[in-house]
Amino acid sequence: MTYRQTWQDWLLQRALPLWAQAGFDKEAGLYHERLTFEATPIALPHRRLMVQARQIATYCQAALNGHYDAGEQALTVLDHVTRFYHQADDSPGWVFALGPDQKPSDTKRDLYGHAFILFAHGWAYRLSSNPDLLHKAEETLAEIDTIFPSTHGGYRDAIPTTSDRHSQNPHMHLLEACLTLFEVSGREVFLSHADSILNLALHSFIPAGTNALLEFFTPDWQPEQPAGQNRVEPGHQAEWCWLLGEYLRLAPEGQHATAARKAQSDLYARLQETTAPYPLLPDALLDDGSILEASTRIWPQTEMMRLLAQHAPANHQPRQEQLATMSQLFFTHYTPTSLKGGWIDRLDDQGKTATDHMPASSLYHIYSAGQVILGAPS
Repeated sequence: MTYRQTWQDWLLQRALPLWAQAGFDKEAGLYHERLTFEATPIALPHRRLMVQARQIATYCQAALNGHYDAGEQALTVLDHVTRFYHQADDSPGWVFALGPDQKPSDTKRDLYGHAFILFAHGWAYRLSSNPDLLHKAEETLAEIDTIFPSTHGGYRDAIPTTSDRHSQNPHMHLLEACLTLFEVSGREVFLSHADSILNLALHSFIPAGTNALLEFFTPDWQPEQPAGQNRVEPGHQAEWCWLLGEYLRLAPEGQHATAARKAQSDLYARLQETTAPYPLLPDALLDDGSILEASTRIWPQTEMMRLLAQHAPANHQPRQEQLATMSQLFFTHYTPTSLKGGWIDRLDDQGKTATDHMPASSLYHIYSAGQVILGAPS
């Protein structure tokens, strides 16, 4: 069986059904956050907006691709999420989480969650063509501009804030959402926001001469630590490579196209250097290339595989071999057959299981990779 056949069998016949069935809370009309390794839902005090949005987007994509028919379920969940999370405390924006009673359990505003609910609206609109979803996306984007702006550009991570630290990660997902919404709607407001985020990324997230995507910054978007001491996550570097490619696909003559093309090439070259000594992407490095965290999570592996599938034509044997090797490691280490479509989210630095549950949030990463692998030319 080829790696692509293995992906098709596991993803379409096991993973997607598991998380739309055992992973769906029929009583609440929402998705579960976690399952045990026996696929039993785990009761939690919070049900985060981010997880709901990721599952909605994933199942809308799966329906559009003909991979799994749970699109109507996802659209219904989005209706419930809008009712329960949006302005649930009579203030602009989306609350962070609900409690078991479906009332807000955490009313902070989180940029990461807002990015993903935008992403979910983009895919839901593509599936349903309901114009109300685009209206809600534009309303949410305006709320983001009102709630989160930072003095020196970009956005703060959360409101109310508990730290002056600024992060690239929520901006990355906001870029992803804006590109998705621009593609499905053609509306310039989404491309304009994507351009603004990309401008910040090219000037601040990737310091000149480093080819490293840093994670954390001061409020004026300077690296949080001295050179050589900043956190770098290879998984996020792979995500940025992908998104730069998406920007170039959607706006090949965009105002940042030339810089985006160079940044993508440089980031990809550094990623290949990172994967050379390690069979799996480590969780974190320092910007001098030394290991910070040798543990491995499932999602960086899928981000790298998605990137390889995008850049691995059938006649490019080294990349095909790398993709086949990473797929084999993925199914060997993270998705044992005993879990029947579930996964081990994290391995410690010895390669041993470091979690006692299966998080639903990983499906977004896994399906994002799987659909590209299955759609790539063989």
